[in-house]
Amino acid sequence: MTSETDGAARRIARWQQRAGRHHLPWQGTRDPYRIWLSEIMLQQTQAATVIPYYERFLAAFPDVRALADAPADAVMHAWAGLGYYARARNLQRCAQTVRDRHGCRFPEDPEALAELPGIGPSTAAAIAAFAFGARRPILDGNVRRVLARYFAVEGDPASSAVVRRLWDHAHALLADAPPDLDMRAYTQGQMDLGAMVCTRRKPDCARCPLAADCQARLQGRQHELPSPRARRARPERDGLMLILECAGRILLRKRPPTGIWGGLWSLPQFETSAELRAACAALAPGAGAPVALAAFDHEFTHFRLRIAPWRLHCRGEPTPPAPGEAWTPVAELDRLGLPAPVARLLVGLYTATRP
Repeated sequence: MTSETDGAARRIARWQQRAGRHHLPWQGTRDPYRIWLSEIMLQQTQAATVIPYYERFLAAFPDVRALADAPADAVMHAWAGLGYYARARNLQRCAQTVRDRHGCRFPEDPEALAELPGIGPSTAAAIAAFAFGARRPILDGNVRRVLARYFAVEGDPASSAVVRRLWDHAHALLADAPPDLDMRAYTQGQMDLGAMVCTRRKPDCARCPLAADCQARLQGRQHELPSPRARRARPERDGLMLILECAGRILLRKRPPTGIWGGLWSLPQFETSAELRAACAALAPGAGAPVALAAFDHEFTHFRLRIAPWRLHCRGEPTPPAPGEAWTPVAELDRLGLPAPVARLLVGLYTATRP
């Protein structure tokens, strides 16, 4: 059993060994490639959602060289649906950097890891701890919540001032820990505490190894801390999308490398119906007017997008695609990296109409 006289770090590590998660597919390995991949996927995404993507991604790209050498479209296709697509772009950039500068071997030093694309200090520390046993603190979203409650830290946990205070506490906990601390168990334990016990809405203090001296519990403020972020009204945007079909092919356009759905293939999108109709006249002269389909909403972190799809069949052979465009056979749509709402729209449309 864990003694309440043990330091916090020791209690967390022992609790993890006894009651934490042990069967996630990225556990039980010290391969930095697999650990890095899981850590990037777990940013902003829950483990249950990540697991099938992680397994499919590994099947497609089993090592860092395979990922570095892969076509960008193949990487985006494997990532499609996980969101935050800058992660996927940085993922391949990082793999290419490891290939070109480090001979396909991830550096062991956390500072060197943190210099790679898409890897910040906390992710670098987690990779170094799991793969190499490095003694460095982490501070992901779950750990911020645990530390904010344990030390009763007030203020927005995403603000720079509060983040600095939480980093100070994270370093202090590790500095007070014994030299023989199991860093893998301690690192995983902090994540597990936030995911399983010290949850956002229903913290289970009876199961927590830190309950005896947790300041939020002692003050009866578990549900007040971390301090809630100021709520802002979520703006709404409109987007008109054109499903232009010609000879069994759909016109797709490559999204810009930055911004929403960066680097993915998507439907041509317009801000006004006049722009959409002008595009129809130019792309499919004589095809008639497009038909409006049912509009639907797609939620992003900072805004809501109202998608209004329009459909138009053109006659004859398709016009030559412009740069950044492709006429894609309907049967091959599921092979491309498409934004999740576009993929659902097209799959639903063409599955329903398939004889």
